[in-house]
Amino acid sequence: MGARYGRKALVAGAALGTLPDLDVLIRYSDPLTGMISHRGFSHSLFVLTGVSLLLTWLAKRFRLHKDGQGYGRLLLTIWLILFTHPLLDAFTSYGTQLWWPLRPTPASWSSIFIIDPFYTLPLLLGVIVAFFAGPRGRVSKSLGVLLLIGAGYLGASLWAKDWAEQRVHAWLKEQGRPPVAMFSVPQPFNIVLWRVVARMEDGNYIEAVTGMLDDREPEFVEFASNTDLAETLHPREALDGLRWFTGDWLRYDDIDGKLVVSDLRMGIGSGHYSFRFLIGERDPVSGAWRGVTPEYWRGGPGERDMAALKTTLARIWRSSPPLPLAMWDKRMTLP
Repeated sequence: MGARYGRKALVAGAALGTLPDLDVLIRYSDPLTGMISHRGFSHSLFVLTGVSLLLTWLAKRFRLHKDGQGYGRLLLTIWLILFTHPLLDAFTSYGTQLWWPLRPTPASWSSIFIIDPFYTLPLLLGVIVAFFAGPRGRVSKSLGVLLLIGAGYLGASLWAKDWAEQRVHAWLKEQGRPPVAMFSVPQPFNIVLWRVVARMEDGNYIEAVTGMLDDREPEFVEFASNTDLAETLHPREALDGLRWFTGDWLRYDDIDGKLVVSDLRMGIGSGHYSFRFLIGERDPVSGAWRGVTPEYWRGGPGERDMAALKTTLARIWRSSPPLPLAMWDKRMTLP
């Protein structure tokens, strides 16, 4: 649409691109429900296709094009803007409900960190240049090239993810402990260093960190899932929702009679997960867990350990010393 509307096309595209994320304005009863509801109906490919048709009909109804032509191109433009938003989100580890109202496990291809400057900054700079120069001619072609480069980077992230999982799988197999399932996620701001969580046959997890620049085997820590802690939890609707949303990549910890569940998919590793929730308290008489209204444990996702983040970023290009995973893991049961 740039040839027809110039800078207005960029502004309209930016505004439309924010629509799916307006679901953050919805307030839920507790943070756990809010987490699993984000990227829900507003990220559904079915819903966004319907919204594209509605917006195009409104544009035609109110004569957006004075000559009455080009509504097919407008429909395709709006649809691509809205459609690609949840697809890009699905490349992260969070979980995106692409097929809402159907309820398969939310898409979490997990090959890109939620913030990746190598993907975002070239596109951002290109749009800024196009806004001041006007999205026409060579500038418009340059934006197309940047889109291709961005798509290539996403492809490279999928290849890197497969490499990391294959390396950790082979390493575990050599030890005679092949995993039954694996989940991998890039460490912050890159696709070179990876954290791989392996579910073992005995129910334990092995969390390993490996990078393309490493000259040694992955560092790792092993810990129990403690799923038995949640077996007597009642009520457990919120927990069942979290198990569905995460694909059951969860860990439970008894911390002084409080039941804390951690999402293993997000964060830089054990002791530094982004989402941890208090979901139950132990009955002093029966020993059973009584469900409570979920709340963030120890500050929630806003809590950050910058020292650990800096150590992890340095680990990208330097394999020694290894990350202190065992020491970080001890944080998991601190009150």
